[in-house]
Amino acid sequence: MLVVLVHVRVRQECVDDFRKATVENAWNSELEPGIARFDVIVQADDPTRFVLVEVYRDADTPARHKETAHYKAWKEAVEPMMADPRQGVRYSTVFPGDEEW
Repeated sequence: MLVVLVHVRVRQECVDDFRKATVENAWNSELEPGIARFDVIVQADDPTRFVLVEVYRDADTPARHKETAHYKAWKEAVEPMMADPRQGVRYSTVFPGDEEW
């Protein structure tokens, strides 16, 4: 499994629009083969800071995900909303094991 945590800081006036666009992207992403989870979380004490928790079944799935129409629409919609460029960090799973996803 490959887990990518994407950290995003959104401009204050864009929080609601970012949230709406990102939930739609996450909903569609979970329907893709090769994606085990696609969560959107927001920092409790700062509503402008989000983390996308993307869990992929293999290392090739992120590239396929970035070719989907819904990802491209999301990226185009939210890039102007970001206060800073988003940052993705890749992780490997420890627990639960791959077979439990």
